[in-house]
Amino acid sequence: MSRLKAIELQLEPLRDQLKSHPLYNTLSNIEDVAVFMENHVFAVWDFMSLLKSLQNHLTNTNVPWTPKGHGPTARFINEIVMAEESDVNELGVPMSHFEMYIDAMKQVGANTTAIDLFVKAIENGDSIETAAQRINLEKPIVEFIQFTMEVVNSNKPHCVASAFTFGREDVIPDMFLEIVSQSQTQDNDQTYGKLLYYLNRHIELDGDEHGPISLKMVAELCGDDASKWEEVLEIANDALRLRLKLWDHITECIKHKYVEA
Repeated sequence: MSRLKAIELQLEPLRDQLKSHPLYNTLSNIEDVAVFMENHVFAVWDFMSLLKSLQNHLTNTNVPWTPKGHGPTARFINEIVMAEESDVNELGVPMSHFEMYIDAMKQVGANTTAIDLFVKAIENGDSIETAAQRINLEKPIVEFIQFTMEVVNSNKPHCVASAFTFGREDVIPDMFLEIVSQSQTQDNDQTYGKLLYYLNRHIELDGDEHGPISLKMVAELCGDDASKWEEVLEIANDALRLRLKLWDHITECIKHKYVEA
């Protein structure tokens, strides 16, 4: 059994928990979807830090330029960066997936104030912690983002690749398929049009293209180094557990909405 297969087998219980999480059954109307998006948008935002970290490790963004020698993985990362930063929306307009998500939030009536203020604070030089405090960001979301930044700051490409691959690319299709199928949204419902386009675009890209290639990236970065493979498994476990905590939090937020009502 390959090391990749062994890791995927060990992660299967956590992946199954994500795929069958109660969150999906709570998404019964547009207000529920809005609550989901207001919380989930921070995971959409911090995904780019993982991606950009890998781009920095596997390509050369410095001037003067010199080759890094990671041709296949450099091509893969550059292709994902192009898709994530400058894909086309449902109208054919180039924009980042994060900006597509913000547009989708507005379409369903979700409040973008928190994420707008958070990103603005980061742009102005605030730390993650300070920016989070400014908007009273809930602990499970802060922990999710902090974990991402700890992995990025570890300066270990194989660890970043693990969080990217097993915590994002390899599980996103399953999660988003559940959201599409369980939220009672319809393709012809213009209220959900932008969100459905975003979700289906990720299912297409991550399931058919990005996910399989990202697994090869992990294998290339680890090689035959047993200690790196151990770290990959540890990071992957942590990433999935924190995703489950985030899903638990969002589920409680949606339920609490009905209690307050």
